[in-house]
Amino acid sequence: MRCSECYITDDTRQVDILLTDSRKLTSASRSLFFAIPTARNTGFRYVVELYDKGVRNFIVSNNLTLEEREVLQTIKDANVWMVPDVVRALQQLAEEHRAKYDIPIIGITGSNGKTIVKDWLYQMLSVDRRVVISPRSYNSQIGVPLSVWQLSGSAELGVFETGISLPGEMDKLRRVINPTIGIFTNIGQAHDENFLSTSHKIAEKLQLFLNADTLIYCSDYQEIHSAILRAEGLRNVKRFTWGHSPDDMLRVCSQELVNGHTIIHISYQGQETAVSIPFVDRASTENALHCIATMLYLGYDLSTVVHRSANLTPIEMRLEMKEGTHNCLLINDGYSLDLNSLSIALEVLANDTTHTKHTLILSDMVQTGMFETDLYEEVAQLLKLRKVDCLVGIGDALCRNKHLFDVPKSYFYIDTDEFLKKHALSRFNNETVLIKGARVFRFEHIVKMLQRKTHETIMEVDLNALVNNLNYYRSRINSTTKMMAMVKASSYGAGTVEVANVLQYNNVDYLTVAYSDEGVELRRGGVSLPIMVMNPEESSFQDIIQYNLEPDIYSFRIFELFASAASLFVKGGKKIPIHIELDTGMHRLGFGYQDLNELSARLSEKDCPLRVQSIFSHLACSEDPAMDDFTRTQIDRFRKWSTELKKSLKDDSVCCHILNSSGITRFPEAQMDMVRLGIGLYGISPEPDVQRHLLSVSKVKTRVSQVKDIPKGDSVGYNRRWIAQCDSRIAIIPIGYADGLSRILGNGVGKVFINGHQAPIIGSICMDMCFVDVTGISCAEGTEVVIFGDAKQLVNLADLAGTISYEVLTSVSPRVKRVYYRE
Repeated sequence: MRCSECYITDDTRQVDILLTDSRKLTSASRSLFFAIPTARNTGFRYVVELYDKGVRNFIVSNNLTLEEREVLQTIKDANVWMVPDVVRALQQLAEEHRAKYDIPIIGITGSNGKTIVKDWLYQMLSVDRRVVISPRSYNSQIGVPLSVWQLSGSAELGVFETGISLPGEMDKLRRVINPTIGIFTNIGQAHDENFLSTSHKIAEKLQLFLNADTLIYCSDYQEIHSAILRAEGLRNVKRFTWGHSPDDMLRVCSQELVNGHTIIHISYQGQETAVSIPFVDRASTENALHCIATMLYLGYDLSTVVHRSANLTPIEMRLEMKEGTHNCLLINDGYSLDLNSLSIALEVLANDTTHTKHTLILSDMVQTGMFETDLYEEVAQLLKLRKVDCLVGIGDALCRNKHLFDVPKSYFYIDTDEFLKKHALSRFNNETVLIKGARVFRFEHIVKMLQRKTHETIMEVDLNALVNNLNYYRSRINSTTKMMAMVKASSYGAGTVEVANVLQYNNVDYLTVAYSDEGVELRRGGVSLPIMVMNPEESSFQDIIQYNLEPDIYSFRIFELFASAASLFVKGGKKIPIHIELDTGMHRLGFGYQDLNELSARLSEKDCPLRVQSIFSHLACSEDPAMDDFTRTQIDRFRKWSTELKKSLKDDSVCCHILNSSGITRFPEAQMDMVRLGIGLYGISPEPDVQRHLLSVSKVKTRVSQVKDIPKGDSVGYNRRWIAQCDSRIAIIPIGYADGLSRILGNGVGKVFINGHQAPIIGSICMDMCFVDVTGISCAEGTEVVIFGDAKQLVNLADLAGTISYEVLTSVSPRVKRVYYRE
């Protein structure tokens, strides 16, 4: 690690925690903070804050401003290293750490499936080995070194994933991981714009394996196979291929779907066998075969591989947020357990503001390699740091070490069965419960006991996708431009408080709701960000003032009514923040140009209890290139009107904003002080070049209730709207118009997705269920049915219903349970 300047006050300090996010501080004395500069921010902003919390070791850029160097002089007893590249310093430190371990290290790259392959390998290998894996999807230039840093003396095998978006990145990550075994999953279109061709992207990814002993991949991907054969740097790397060719070491003979499982017939070293996996989609089959090939390469016998493949579990089992009984929120992370994953899960628990009481249900940690007392002392410290209110410990080791835990309430049980028999369900009430355990403890039974019983139609909300979309739009605006996020209509159906808490954690500047009751819900849910109310009603003024909400003032009537209310509730010269809406052409709400003089006069009155926080307007058609002239007219009007109003108010701090989601990407010159992010935040954009960067936040799915064979000529549903034209097979699914499925989609108009196939909705849609034609599609009772998942499916469903994606999302009924996922 090349250091241009150092300020060392104590060279005896030892650190074992590499910190890149100030919000994730756990132990100040053991942390080394990397102040990473980014396009929109700089980690140096948090140095003083962390110093005040006890951190005494910092790596910062040597390209500091004079002001930042003066800040360093105030830190008297800290160790500070100044380096040309902070991220590279992090990687070099991880490289030195990796060099200490002479164990098998598996490096995984590819366009898709990396995280699932990594996690499934952990499921299959951790039964008899101490395995270290990347947390979640830590596969970036920062995530990879943090992952490798987890290696310790007890580790017997490491599994790390890598992802790149630019040429030259993999060379740095190869030196960090230095894998002995490589897995190349597949190649797709992600980040194509940054590479000359698909061959170029494959060649860049192959850099990971230059020093590997063996590379595992599917030879059916001809572009990958050919590139590996051509690569000079891979001449000494052995190939372990799987696929449908007779030349593959692991040959796939055939596949069949049986009762929700895929049966894969394989041949290996002259032996043929059948492997059953509990999935039916093609991607899962491919991911499982990568894991099967890896286990065979590592020397496991076929019977072990068959047994462990049959027990694979969905990765969705990690960090699911579900509604529990007695008004509880469940955070289910019952997939794996180590100190690092516990620390991450406890951070999620600590940041949840749904309830003030936080409970942890924790199992013993297995195969950590640490002395038992040392391990649980560290666990106890984590619980104390994150202020856990109640601990339920399950396992022999936790029972032996229960004296170490200083929490207000605690309960300990020998095993999961004892907990289920003896711990009263009524003890869980109005609290957030983190369920964190190793798989061998079968915590899924605890989740089943605590989960609120609802019908099988759910909306999955991917909070990681939400953050991805937020960061994409942030990358499109200036570093000084603020971000206002729209969370009205229950965050476009995704759930108001849950989404708002994630946005607050990720430092958005403002939230916007439609009505005051939505804002009150956010305040009660612990959200402290400024909140604009777009449709303030006279009956809500007291709540607006009491809960520190900020109304949109769009007419003189609303102005006078709210000013009168503010005068009654606010004393001592305090002024209530408001937002002034101007009508520049949409003609929905807002003041016109002719109103500005009178509006300015009223706002400037000495006894006016209102203070203008922002001035804004709505674009009518920013997404439509055919209307760009009108959009520019609106922007020009707004610039002129807002400038005049600000000048008359004599307040330069007033914020101006007009851009919505499409405006952010299509009219960047009009960013002004703030932008308003709406539908784009939830993964939808009419622009193809933007859409490919976004991830779908919401997915609605259900399960087949019953399958029936219908003879030719028989009818289905009310009024016999569908008559079988041939012998047919139908499935009944538990979603209807009361759940938000439009009746327009019946009678063959709409389609759902079952095992990757489109199944038309037939007959009339009922209140609580509907029928789909599954003739020729393999399915059974309990088979998953996707109503919409990705953006293409959502937009297509909206088009078929004669509406827009906004309406489809916001129409999903509250009785459809929301299940939240996050890292």
